[in-house]
Amino acid sequence: MGFVCFCCPGMFNALSGMGGGGQVDPTAANNANTAVYTAFTVFGVLGGAFYNVLGPRFTLAAGCSTYVLYAGSFLYYNHHHHQAFAIVAGALLGCGAGLLWAGEGAVMTSYPPPHRKGTYIALFWSIFNLGGVIGGLIPFILNYHRSSAASVNDATYIAFMCFMFAGVLLSFGILPATSVIRNDGSKCSAVKYSKPSTEFAAVLRLFLDRKMLLIVPAAWASNFFYSYQFNNVNGLLFNLRTRGFNNVFYWGAQMVGSIAIGYIMDFSFKSRRARGFAGISLVAVIGTAIWAGGLANQHAYSFNNLPEKKLDFKDSGKEFAGPFVLYMSYGLLDAMYQSMVYWLIGALADDSQTLSRYSGFYKGVQSAGAAVAWQVDTRKVPLMSQLIINWSLTTVSYPLLVLLVYLFVKDEDDDNGGEKV
Repeated sequence: MGFVCFCCPGMFNALSGMGGGGQVDPTAANNANTAVYTAFTVFGVLGGAFYNVLGPRFTLAAGCSTYVLYAGSFLYYNHHHHQAFAIVAGALLGCGAGLLWAGEGAVMTSYPPPHRKGTYIALFWSIFNLGGVIGGLIPFILNYHRSSAASVNDATYIAFMCFMFAGVLLSFGILPATSVIRNDGSKCSAVKYSKPSTEFAAVLRLFLDRKMLLIVPAAWASNFFYSYQFNNVNGLLFNLRTRGFNNVFYWGAQMVGSIAIGYIMDFSFKSRRARGFAGISLVAVIGTAIWAGGLANQHAYSFNNLPEKKLDFKDSGKEFAGPFVLYMSYGLLDAMYQSMVYWLIGALADDSQTLSRYSGFYKGVQSAGAAVAWQVDTRKVPLMSQLIINWSLTTVSYPLLVLLVYLFVKDEDDDNGGEKV
């Protein structure tokens, strides 16, 4: 599952992380991303239903195929500068991403042993974000000698498409839950694939589920900050080749962050609830420190006062260090935040049917937030305002996640699936 996401969303993240999809004008990429996350909002919520009807292989393969088309639309845009193809491809990608991430969430939260979910999430997140690292190297290497270039070359997009197509093929290697035997000899919950009517009713009930309502602010915040970080930190402060260089470390930091929080969530305390409280507290402290660093950095520039010369990793000396460390830290926080939320979702149940719906709901709300965020950037909302909104959204989510653990997460010696009944 990690390698499937390495090839598809991992490469998509690298493409987005360059700022403007590797184009000098971010408008096309912003509008395409709005289409992505608008469609993702619907299909993210419904993705669990598709997974429970189709099973993992067909759900994942259908989702992965849309990533290839999206990268191809920017290859087309490189020559013709027509937004329509990129926007339509973005909408289709949103549909496919909903399927992919619902399947990913079901596999990642239900296949591992209950007492090692944090470890498995960290393993998945590390492999997945290795895709972002390799994806960052692609534009860096292919555009290394183009220090004054504004848009990436065709070979960059073609390389992304090749990786994404490999993800389609790899998705057929995912076993259904009924065929999985864990290291300790236990089996995943038996799954009888459902009917569309049953799934539709189950999805509607999620909107009245107190557990899901407590996760809504965290889900909304968890992709909201990408447009600010990619376009307005990496895109505005650094030149093209340095953006690729930065992304290697942004996604590399994600690997470190996921491993660190995975250890906390699985091994810090004997009690699962105590581990939940500890993980949320640690992410809250680190997140507050990183956003405070972002606030200090943001005072140096705005849309009306952009840097005269963009930073280069070779030529800018000490001026490069601070913004680079900040951007890398944003990647660290992203992985810790999202891995922590996935662990909490996995602690609410054990069967893949329920967890596919929970994961789909999370991705749907997350995508609604992202769709709004890309339009916030398109409309040139002041950069300081964007930063404060991002910081506030993540801060609001922490006490609600603590309440989620207090009310609904039980320790592993209870065998009722992690819920209070």
